[in-house]
Amino acid sequence: MAKIILASQSPRRKQLMEAAEIDFEVIVADVDETNPPGMRGEEVPEYLAKKKADAIQHMVKDAIVIAADTVVLLDHHILGKPTSEANAIEILSMLAGRMHYVVTGVCIQSKHKQVAFSVTTEVYFRPLSVAQIEHYVSNYAPFDKAGAYAIQEWIGMIGIEKINGDYYNVMGLPIGEVVKTLHRDFNHL
Repeated sequence: MAKIILASQSPRRKQLMEAAEIDFEVIVADVDETNPPGMRGEEVPEYLAKKKADAIQHMVKDAIVIAADTVVLLDHHILGKPTSEANAIEILSMLAGRMHYVVTGVCIQSKHKQVAFSVTTEVYFRPLSVAQIEHYVSNYAPFDKAGAYAIQEWIGMIGIEKINGDYYNVMGLPIGEVVKTLHRDFNHL
């Protein structure tokens, strides 16, 4: 079987790949993560996943590369990773009591084939108090997370009312869809 490369530094994606018992290595390339002006927020994750996969593929000729990118969309606007504690509090305050979308774009490719797709999950936050938001920002590390939160952490346990869609997508990788694609399109697993 071909070697699998995960083109991501995300500890959550690594954890999900390990939990799915996929044998892989991590290789990351420095990729410009800006998207073309006017691109819809829903299209950005798949576009960036393709860029990440392409950046790695030439380095690992006979491997299968898996790359992903996740965005949080509120009112069709991308809420990025917070730049400061104040920004994290601002982002979580915007999400509190509202529904938003988490979109993960995935690109799986070998030297002969590329399969890209996006998975969207609706996430409904309960109203959150300022104290709850400040507690989360102070006691957890929301700075490397799209939308300033991780569903599997305290804020997800107390703050998320429900989701429609793939829980693991909200963690950063729709692992079930990844496994299905590896099996169906790459005769792997």
